[in-house]
Amino acid sequence: MTRRLSEARESLCYCSVMRPPTLCRLAALVLAACPALACDSGVNEADGEVSQSGGTGSGAAPTNQVGSGGSASGGSASGGVASGGQGSGASNAASGGSSEEPGITCICGSEYPDIPVLRVEDADACEVYCAEQEAEARLNAEGSGGAGGNLDDASSAALLALQEWLEDEPETRTALEVEDFAQTPLTQADSAAAKTLLWDDRATQIRASRQSEVDAKSITIDDATLKYETVLLGAEPEGGRSLFISMHGGGSAPAETNNEQWQNQILLADSYAPQDALWIAPRAPTDDWNMWFKDHIVPLFDRLITNMIVFEGINPGKVYLTGYSAGGDGVYQLGPTLADRWAAAAMSAGHPNDMTPVNLRNIGFAIHVGGDDTAFDRNLVAAEWGAQLDALQAGDPEGYSHQVQVHAGLPHWMNLADQPSIPFVQSFERDPFPSKVIWKQSTLLETRFYWLQIEPEAAVKDVEVVATIEGQTIQVESTDLSTLRIRLSDEMLDLDQALAVQFNGAMLFEGIVPRTIVALHATLSECEDPQVVYLAQLSVSAN
Repeated sequence: MTRRLSEARESLCYCSVMRPPTLCRLAALVLAACPALACDSGVNEADGEVSQSGGTGSGAAPTNQVGSGGSASGGSASGGVASGGQGSGASNAASGGSSEEPGITCICGSEYPDIPVLRVEDADACEVYCAEQEAEARLNAEGSGGAGGNLDDASSAALLALQEWLEDEPETRTALEVEDFAQTPLTQADSAAAKTLLWDDRATQIRASRQSEVDAKSITIDDATLKYETVLLGAEPEGGRSLFISMHGGGSAPAETNNEQWQNQILLADSYAPQDALWIAPRAPTDDWNMWFKDHIVPLFDRLITNMIVFEGINPGKVYLTGYSAGGDGVYQLGPTLADRWAAAAMSAGHPNDMTPVNLRNIGFAIHVGGDDTAFDRNLVAAEWGAQLDALQAGDPEGYSHQVQVHAGLPHWMNLADQPSIPFVQSFERDPFPSKVIWKQSTLLETRFYWLQIEPEAAVKDVEVVATIEGQTIQVESTDLSTLRIRLSDEMLDLDQALAVQFNGAMLFEGIVPRTIVALHATLSECEDPQVVYLAQLSVSAN
């Protein structure tokens, strides 16, 4: 009995002293009700018999117990401490007899009082057990929409209000931006639940409104139409297939010529043989030399990717861009411009025109050109880009992964010598929240790139910004911009703690940026990408 009471005391003292007080309310109550179990400091060893008030009695049955071998006011009983007295009626109060059990009694005492008491090996095992049980209880509370446990009341109310808002038909809903609940700060758990609710709602709307364009394999936005063909390769792995968007050659040529090149790009799927992938060969909307980097391409490709996520279940972290000849020109342009959409890109037999590789820090990039492909100096420019990427990687070893091969003796058509680019790019998975972003505007002007956003009027050719995250500090450097919106997630830093933003060395912000439904909704509506959803956003200005 003495040993059991001592072990109960050890467990309670460990909880009340070593673990956060908010997670040990039950332990605190027990210790307050039973001073004989009072702790000294730290996790104490048992120090002998625990005296109880009440005396002894004959055949008194136990009426209360704490854990197996716990305590309550009253006498003592074999296997547990209970009110009453010592006698045969209390012999199996807690542990089923007088046999000794190894370990200590683990009483979690968190905001979830229904967590069962458990006999565990030691205090570390108790902490692990309680953490697991609390996490499960928290998920159950979130799933039921409950406001119990450690969920902040206002946050839980906002989540419930969102659920009610989503019950209305989309066309009858009020603007989310004007709803008070959408501005309410959310807990991390509630923001994750809100993200799931909003994405599921968005996906449902996409299925209802875009089924016909998926069936037709044709997307029209304004006056531009993107047709495409698909090839399914391999099996569907856990997490979804990879998606390859492969752009055909041709360019400034008759439509028939570009159609032939399109058909060739479809057939290349089996020859390039990506693993467990959905291969999509789109037909360029126009027959121009720059057909793959005109303004309408970006919204068409964004919509194509979203459709494949929703309808085909592709993995949004494994989207790859490839292209040959004029399609390679497109990879040189769209690879850096839309680097936040890709895991990696592979360029074959193209020319970059005035593009630079600085935006490629966070993706893999492959370049393959025939050594005798001298038109437009493709072979020489490929080598120059290889040297630039080498230099960029030498200065920033965590970025700019690349594969560059100029195939000696081969002409414009490399007869599949560029196939090694496919397994190279498939070795990458997108990092949606990189700790460092380098963004330079070029031919196609963008207002968003990873977790940075600017106003349309600020998107000017050659404008450049570098942003890094170190701990809880975001550092921004730019001589071209004075105002910037920074989007935030818990994958980037701890949103429950204060963060700082420095702009060109000057401190522009210090404080906590709340997670809100309006931030979630804004980024999800804009990106339509379940992997890239930001929970909070902050605008800073050096003016």
